[in-house]
Amino acid sequence: MSLTRLSALATLMLLSGLASAEVSVQGPVEYGVFEGAKADLQSGERVLRRSNESIRQTETVPAKLGTKFGIRYQLTGKAVEGQPLTLLYFTPGIRTPDGERHDKLEVVQKLLPGAPQDVMAYEFTESHEVVPGEWRFMVFQGDRLLTQKSFTVR
Repeated sequence: MSLTRLSALATLMLLSGLASAEVSVQGPVEYGVFEGAKADLQSGERVLRRSNESIRQTETVPAKLGTKFGIRYQLTGKAVEGQPLTLLYFTPGIRTPDGERHDKLEVVQKLLPGAPQDVMAYEFTESHEVVPGEWRFMVFQGDRLLTQKSFTVR
């Protein structure tokens, strides 16, 4: 095999290895209620929030409109062409106005190598979303569980 073909093969193997690189959680995972502007909200109202809000560490979440809770974590090994994250929100059973029950919400999120931190959060913005019980947040890349956290909404 010629030297040119051998170098091309080595380059392709290196690039394919980078494209399939797995991400991993680095350091501690912050969790709890995001400390944002306090307001007495009505269903459907939202408050503009900062991306670097502090988090009050707790597993107990107030069942109140405007409450935002979840996790913030740092990932290593992120590449634009990498396999996206799947964020799974398991709820105690949200009933939408059309009467449909939702026990799981799924969000697929592309990897953003430039983002210093990633966030998985839920904010109660509609009355029907404020459901007491256990809420479980899980972050996957493919079938690999990266992190998870449970909250009790009261």
